[in-house]
Amino acid sequence: MWRLRRAAVACEVCQSLVKHSSGVKGSLPLQKLHLVSRSIYHSHHPTLKLQRPQLRTSFQQFSSLTNLPLRKLKFSPIKYGYQPRRNFWPARLATRLLKLRYLILGSAVGGGYTAKKTFDQWKDMIPDLSEYKWIVPDIVWEIDEYIDFEKIRKALPNSEDLVKLAPDFDKIVESLSLLKDLFTTGHKLVSEVIGASDLLLLLGSSGETAFRATDHGSESDKHFRKVSDKEKIDQLQEELLHTQLKYQRILERLEKENKELRKLVLQKDDKGIHHRKLKKSLIDMYSEVLDVLSDYDASYNTQDHLPRVVVVGDQSAGKTSVLEMIAQARIFPRGSGEMMTRSPVKVTLSEGPHHVALFKDSSREFDLTKEEDLAALRHEIELRMRKNVKEGCTVSPETISLNVKGPGLQRMVLVDLPGVINTVTSGMAPDTKETIFSISKAYMQNPNAIILCIQDGSVDAERSIVTDLVSQMDPHGRRTIFVLTKVDLAEKNVASPSRIQQIIEGKLFPMKALGYFAVVTGKGNSSESIEAIREYEEEFFQNSKLLKTSMLKAHQVTTRNLSLAVSDCFWKMVRESVEQQADSFKATRFNLETEWKNNYPRLRELDRNELFEKAKNEILDEVISLSQVTPKHWEEILQQSLWERVSTHVIENIYLPAAQTMNSGTFNTTVDIKLKQWTDKQLPNKAVEVAWETLQEEFSRFMTEPKGKEHDDIFDKLKEAVKEESIKRHKWNDFAEDSLRVIQHNALEDRSISDKQQWDAAIYFMEEALQARLKDTENAIENMVGPDWKKRWLYWKNRTQEQCVHNETKNELEKMLKCNEEHPAYLASDEITTVRKNLESRGVEVDPGLIKDTWHQVYRRHFLKTALNHCNLCRRGFYYYQRHFVDSELECNDVVLFWRIQRMLAITANTLRQQLTNTEVRRLEKNVKEVLEDFAEDGEKKIKLLTGKRVQLAEDLKKVREIQEKLDAFIEALHQEK
Repeated sequence: MWRLRRAAVACEVCQSLVKHSSGVKGSLPLQKLHLVSRSIYHSHHPTLKLQRPQLRTSFQQFSSLTNLPLRKLKFSPIKYGYQPRRNFWPARLATRLLKLRYLILGSAVGGGYTAKKTFDQWKDMIPDLSEYKWIVPDIVWEIDEYIDFEKIRKALPNSEDLVKLAPDFDKIVESLSLLKDLFTTGHKLVSEVIGASDLLLLLGSSGETAFRATDHGSESDKHFRKVSDKEKIDQLQEELLHTQLKYQRILERLEKENKELRKLVLQKDDKGIHHRKLKKSLIDMYSEVLDVLSDYDASYNTQDHLPRVVVVGDQSAGKTSVLEMIAQARIFPRGSGEMMTRSPVKVTLSEGPHHVALFKDSSREFDLTKEEDLAALRHEIELRMRKNVKEGCTVSPETISLNVKGPGLQRMVLVDLPGVINTVTSGMAPDTKETIFSISKAYMQNPNAIILCIQDGSVDAERSIVTDLVSQMDPHGRRTIFVLTKVDLAEKNVASPSRIQQIIEGKLFPMKALGYFAVVTGKGNSSESIEAIREYEEEFFQNSKLLKTSMLKAHQVTTRNLSLAVSDCFWKMVRESVEQQADSFKATRFNLETEWKNNYPRLRELDRNELFEKAKNEILDEVISLSQVTPKHWEEILQQSLWERVSTHVIENIYLPAAQTMNSGTFNTTVDIKLKQWTDKQLPNKAVEVAWETLQEEFSRFMTEPKGKEHDDIFDKLKEAVKEESIKRHKWNDFAEDSLRVIQHNALEDRSISDKQQWDAAIYFMEEALQARLKDTENAIENMVGPDWKKRWLYWKNRTQEQCVHNETKNELEKMLKCNEEHPAYLASDEITTVRKNLESRGVEVDPGLIKDTWHQVYRRHFLKTALNHCNLCRRGFYYYQRHFVDSELECNDVVLFWRIQRMLAITANTLRQQLTNTEVRRLEKNVKEVLEDFAEDGEKKIKLLTGKRVQLAEDLKKVREIQEKLDAFIEALHQEK
């Protein structure tokens, strides 16, 4: 009997221990606990608060419990409770009779009651942590699905064993101590949230291990006492490192869940479900400010003091890899040892529902989760870099703007600069090193720029160039963050790990920094994915001696921590400086507006793009005005221009040779042959050339003639460039000559003059042509013989010796013509000899060549005068022409020739006019539009053609206004975010 009662008391103590050692801090209502949790409590016990005292024991928390394999165990629910009491009067009688046993049993019961009361006091001292139930992982509340409580029940001793233990107080105290140590260790591990798998292992084997320790507790104490202090320290350090990494894994899991939730929210915002401002809009607004500012202040003068993260480092130090880890995508071109970053790349990181990238000047999105889009993005960046680099250069200061969006990305603006080099190799421009230094200094001299200094940890620190450059630009290290890359190679190759610590702490460099970080950016394989690199980085630092020996802090490693630190520093710098920059641009805007009002009070502020659009409209209007030219005007200018082009050939090669023949038959035959040859070879081409030149002249006239008071000379250079480029691109239709040749041939074959009016027009045309030739001939003779006596007396001019010889020769030849007015066109040899002897008799020495040249002009004048007299005779010859000059000594075949030429000119001018108005003007208008479109896309062209103080002032004023407006909007959004 008494043994049964003592067993019940011991059962109560054990059940109280089991009940309050579940590993969960705080008290929870019994009805709210899980099925397994409720099964631990007795049905008649009230809800209690537990406070466990700190127990000192040699039992270690990194025991073999954490090394048990994880396995899913079947749950067999059981319920523990008090055994029902039975009243046996013989037992009570025996107890009263045996006083000593009574005292012993009373002591046991008193001890159990005292233990229970002590545990109640402990529970009351523990604070109520029910509000922090969310800290415990969900798997704790589902633990019955994973733990085999049947095995725990079997591992517990039965009532007979407890009865045997009841009189032995030493063993009871020893068992209680071991149980307290065990549950204290379990309680600590669970409260630290070490992970679901470790918790399962702990709870799955706690009962079995606890009672196994009952029999071997003394042996375990002896074993742990033998452990040296050094081993304990190593074990504690290793346990601390494991705990940090477990916290890191939990943080990564929470971040992943957070990323998925934010992705869902952002997707809903894209669909229009929510219309709130997101954080990504803030960084996008700031990036737009930087883009506009870079256009306004390309040289990064004092105007540009807005923060940005400038990434600098030696070539192949790992700058690009660090950026890719921060952006979570392999977005940059790669090459083994070759300079790939040839111009600055501004990368704006922001949050978004999808991981995409797009350029500032393009609407195409590159999906960064697809390898083909990543390859296309890298190729596009490489093409843009090569396009920015001018001929004869290796790098370019022109910036490529790229936006990268994705869930979980830290918001910031980074600028990847070309790597600093020490030696210019073959294939590079001689000034490459100096250019890279100047570009880096231009970005780093901004007092608010954050310098992300990248140093290769696998090479000697003394070989670094960039650290000296950074020290010059930021000597106090107030805006510099130092990053040591390739730490895995450094730890493997460097003999002294403390040297890495000295590099991280900045003791080997003259530079100072805000923070120091160590990262690993992969194994050197360009095909590695970002996830693979991140896993390799975490695995390396988990096993790295740098963390185990406390050379590095946990917050100083991994690109994840680096990204968080850089983002915090970036936004801190932005908040501190953006309002000051806004005030600075307000003052600049006021000054520019005042200058414009004083210099151009009546003009609207048009920047270069607006001026170009205005000039474009004027040019198109002028091109359209070509189609409004009257057909009569086209035909007149075409006919006149064509005759000026062909008149010399007609007079010299057709008319004069034919007119020097002796009869009309020979004249007509000669004319027909020469006209046919001319039409087949030269005339159509000459006509097309004349038409194209006429179109150019009219187009130029419309483009360049002043428009009165509305004329703005600021467009003159642009209009001239558009005109020249359009004419250069325009080509006349190739089929025009073939069709024109047939028309001209038919016109020249017609000899029938239908009325007197046409006859008179032909004579008038002939007289004009001959008079123009006669005037030219007289001018040529005057230049040959010098001024006549009137000019010599009035203008005090004298003849030269050569002119005197020509004058004497002319006089001698005129005497010969007077004797024979029907002399042929050529001089005979004896006639030349006669003239030369006559001149020598007067003391004038001449050669036969001079005589022939003089004769050509003298005879030409004589012939033209004779032809003009013949025109006067032919005015009355239309009657004889109708009768084919029968029974008449008058022959006017030359009039018929000029009528044929005149008619051909009119028909040709009409045909060319139709081609101009129907085809060529429209084609020219199309070319002008294409040229204007090309000029609109060429910023350098517009800067070159639209120049002047007025243009630059309007351009600066517009940019400053745009920057100020964007800054004000950004500051407002920044305040709203706070």
